Amino acid sequence: MANPVIMPRQGQSVEACIITAWHKKVGDAVSEGDLLFSYETDKSAFDEKSPVSGTMLAILAAEGDVVPCLDNVCVIGAAGEDISAFTGGAPAAEEKKEQVPAAAPAVQKEAVPTTRREGDVLRISPRAKALALKTGVDMTRVSPTGPHGRIIQRDIDAALDSGYHGTVADVEAFLAGGYQNSTAVEVAQSTAVGAVQQGQGDAVFVTGGTDFGLYEEAPMSGVRKAISRSMCASLTEMAQLTLNASFDATSIMEYRKQLKQNAEALGLPKITLNDMVLYAVSRTLPAHPYINANLVGDSFRLFRHANIGLAVDTERGLLVPTLFGADTMSLAQIAAASKEAAERARSGQLSPDEMSGGSFTVTNLGSLGIESFTPVINPPQTAILGVCTITNRMRADGSVYPAMGLSLTFDHRAVDGAPAAKFLAQLCSMLENFQLLLAK
Repeated sequence: MANPVIMPRQGQSVEACIITAWHKKVGDAVSEGDLLFSYETDKSAFDEKSPVSGTMLAILAAEGDVVPCLDNVCVIGAAGEDISAFTGGAPAAEEKKEQVPAAAPAVQKEAVPTTRREGDVLRISPRAKALALKTGVDMTRVSPTGPHGRIIQRDIDAALDSGYHGTVADVEAFLAGGYQNSTAVEVAQSTAVGAVQQGQGDAVFVTGGTDFGLYEEAPMSGVRKAISRSMCASLTEMAQLTLNASFDATSIMEYRKQLKQNAEALGLPKITLNDMVLYAVSRTLPAHPYINANLVGDSFRLFRHANIGLAVDTERGLLVPTLFGADTMSLAQIAAASKEAAERARSGQLSPDEMSGGSFTVTNLGSLGIESFTPVINPPQTAILGVCTITNRMRADGSVYPAMGLSLTFDHRAVDGAPAAKFLAQLCSMLENFQLLLAK
């Protein structure tokens, strides 16, 4: 029995997702649990696994397509099954080819040689490039028909159908800019520099005496677009101001040392300095309602609990999972929850619902040696705390102590300078007397 695979709904606010990669093609055998495709929402990225075993009978959306949630994406079943009920009455379709604008000229029966003059730019899609390297097509006989002179898969297929075969080495040299023959104009670049690593965007090759002009165009991912929109809105719609302070980190460093020595015996998770900062923030926020808040239009959402966003650097971009009710957690619980959230963010397992509802955000660049920075508020929150590195400072008596820097950015529409400074001062005091804070 044929089984459709639908686009999952990742969170109540998500209406559609973008397919970023297919890991199976039509005709492939599929086992339950096999990776089928990858996709993105505007906040995170996910991998979809097969719920059944069988054969991939149809792929109904191509890479880059925006697919509404709960729509059919592909069909898996037994070879030869009728799947017209899932494809709108059409027979089982092959994978979608690269889409070309209607105005693009048709492929010529006799391909016009591809010419490359000094300084010319060669545009080729990743799929076309992969096919060329696989088949060893004669690239000088490929006629580009994609937009802006881009070589697409259809052009490689046409050259192969016309019998224009070469070698893989010739393709590699051509892409690198060093291949010459009687059908192509002279290319000045004589040293092959290797193909640009295959990506999602157009690979661009510039000819010339050196390879310094070589670059790759990569489209902005859905996650990156969401970050861009959020950060631009934050900086253009808020009156942001940053305060910088530091505190004596002796107490938390000594306590951290004790934990490292006894954590295994006490059955505690690994507790970091950042976990201690999160704990102190969670205990400070309830006394400062307009910092532990969202500003939506002309109304404040004053949260009863500290729902702290944890900024996590991932390969897909900055993601901010929320630690809900952090003020009700113990230090050990915060440590465990923050590590689980960070791991889920890096592995692409977070849902949009897990990255919403935050009342305040903490971002840490201290591990990278940053002494001070200006964090950007995560809308619609009213403030964000930046955690900086530890530096040695000198007291008036000449003694040296470890100082950790904190950078608080706040929305001046919601909070004035004095209340923001009081929050930062109270937080520093709590961290300087951390073991007393634990006694509360």
